[in-house]
Amino acid sequence: MNILPHPKADYTLYVDGACRGNPGMGGWGAVIIASSGQQYELYGGMQDTTNNRMELMAAIEGISACPTTATLAVYTDSSYVHKGITTWITGWKAKQWRAVKNVELWQKLDAVCQGRRISWHWVKGHSGDAGNEYADQLANRGADGQHHRVQIDSSPAQHDPHTQLSSSTAPLSAQVAPNPVDTAALGHHLPHSMVGISITPTTYPQQGPRYLILDTETTGFYHQQGDRIIEIGAIEMINRKLTGNSLHIYLNPQKPVGESEAIHGLSDAFLADKPTFDQVAQLLYDYLKGAHIVAHNATFDMGFLDSEFERSGLGKLSQVVEVTDTLALARHKHPGQKNTLDALVRRYEVPERDRTFHGALLDAEILHDVYLAMTGGQVSFDMGQDTQTVAAQQHSRTFGTVIQTPVIKPEPEEYAAHLAWLEQYQQRYGKSALFEQASTE
Repeated sequence: MNILPHPKADYTLYVDGACRGNPGMGGWGAVIIASSGQQYELYGGMQDTTNNRMELMAAIEGISACPTTATLAVYTDSSYVHKGITTWITGWKAKQWRAVKNVELWQKLDAVCQGRRISWHWVKGHSGDAGNEYADQLANRGADGQHHRVQIDSSPAQHDPHTQLSSSTAPLSAQVAPNPVDTAALGHHLPHSMVGISITPTTYPQQGPRYLILDTETTGFYHQQGDRIIEIGAIEMINRKLTGNSLHIYLNPQKPVGESEAIHGLSDAFLADKPTFDQVAQLLYDYLKGAHIVAHNATFDMGFLDSEFERSGLGKLSQVVEVTDTLALARHKHPGQKNTLDALVRRYEVPERDRTFHGALLDAEILHDVYLAMTGGQVSFDMGQDTQTVAAQQHSRTFGTVIQTPVIKPEPEEYAAHLAWLEQYQQRYGKSALFEQASTE
């Protein structure tokens, strides 16, 4: 049985990379599926490379093998590739590609895509998607030192999507439709014209409390001053296992993103056709309510979400969810140390991703790895529900232990700047900051 090709594409491509060590021996692989159902493969590899470079090579080689006049649908499990080519690349070009990792491959991919009709799609890796799984197998063949490429005829006859590729392969062993948006499970049907929303279905059902690892991107730091949410990413975890379910939404903030574009790379032009928060508020509220939210600096994310939901007339989200703040956990475990997400990635030796620009879904994936490492101890990530309960009790007792926290005093100029900020806050809002109130009680 064949994988069903994308209904609006002449060719559907699944691309993936693999690396034995990072850096190490690596490989890339691509599956090409014609609209007629015929399937073709190409793969290769190289020494002393990285996983990100191989993921880029897979996309470059796969797209290069297809006619420039064809319509392509490209599927990748790499947030790095997907976010880079659909979002970050605009900012990279504006900055003349300064400080961009793997810049020569990004420039090559950009050149290969010019003038083509391409839609890009992200799929969850190792979640049972047959095309993605087969591309991964091909990438591993490349990492083993094997090589195979297809050569597509560039003659005018090739403009017909049913024209044969010159080198065919056996069909894949499963039949799937590439990741439809699963809004029916929420009891809602979004208008077909609404872009910027992706909800992937659950592929590994679990029983137990529902955790959502969540992150947001915003136009600024202060929802009290009118800053708005422009991106939300969340991945579902039950019993410390990912279920495959995730949510990713881009939002039109109805105001300029301003200087915040330098952080997240999302431009006004990119967000112009995305839904407003009001348009997705009910769907998002139903998706999040009753869950246990895990966020880094959760006070920031929940402050914005509460503000947005109140503005939409649904009330505060914080009243219908539980929240764990990994920043607070990190400060408890590592007092006096730097506890940014990047610092925790290095401390817990979590695989690094390119964060030239922040992205909500990418940061949620990173936070998932950090959260497991920070709270797991000797507990296996594959533990069952009963084991998880015992581990949670042990974890709770650990965090109940009294520890000596070192006192780090500010420099005189730092303290003076702090007092000036408190005075400005008092003048702006007519009340003291919360932590100033607490210190005087």
